[in-house]
Amino acid sequence: YAQSMDVLSSQATVGGYRSVLNAASHMGKFFPMLMTPAGTIKPATVLVIGAGVAGLQAIATAGRLGAKVEAFDVRPAAREQVESLGAKFLYMDLDDSAETDSGYAVEMNDEFIRKEMELLHDAAKRVDAIITTALIFGRPAPILIKNYMVNDMQPGSVIIDLAAENGGNCELTRPGEVCKTDGITIIGYTDLPSRMAAQSSQLYGNNISNLLAELCPEKDGRVNVNMEDEVIRGMTVVNASE
Repeated sequence: YAQSMDVLSSQATVGGYRSVLNAASHMGKFFPMLMTPAGTIKPATVLVIGAGVAGLQAIATAGRLGAKVEAFDVRPAAREQVESLGAKFLYMDLDDSAETDSGYAVEMNDEFIRKEMELLHDAAKRVDAIITTALIFGRPAPILIKNYMVNDMQPGSVIIDLAAENGGNCELTRPGEVCKTDGITIIGYTDLPSRMAAQSSQLYGNNISNLLAELCPEKDGRVNVNMEDEVIRGMTVVNASE
């Protein structure tokens, strides 16, 4: 119900989709497995870090293009969502405290971070593209792809950092730029929805239309701030001078 009015979700959907297209265009390698008279081409392997709206859309899109997809998220509930899209979930011993009541990831202790870095380093060595989407509410984006992980990636690999606007999940990300280091391309675009302006605007317009429909249930143009509605109550700053 709330997502029909959620601009963040709609724009994250666009960003997740576009991130896979960017990875495919910069990687210079087929996503799907191809069997040809000249031989068989193995499918590309894509790692998606963070299984929120953007991450799940990236997983689905990469899968539709024929890539072998792996995903990681610190939230236990994400495993079922990832596997429902046909991707492999990179498993760690997770704790329910890895997420807030609203579903955002929280900062973890040093031991958890050490294990997480080991898992992601191992994955980085074998994948062709990494798409990162991890954010912590109210904090800079966590650094999950360290310099040494980038150095151990296969030449020609690509990192798409969707958290670039909040500092980036990759230590080498430059927000708004494309940079290369030792044959690895790191893309830190902060305007992916703008690169699909027509669809982004359509979804944004739908969000606003759905919100206005909730605020004006009688369809006579008069706003009714219904404080019994959880969504409207949550977005209200001042009502009736209070």
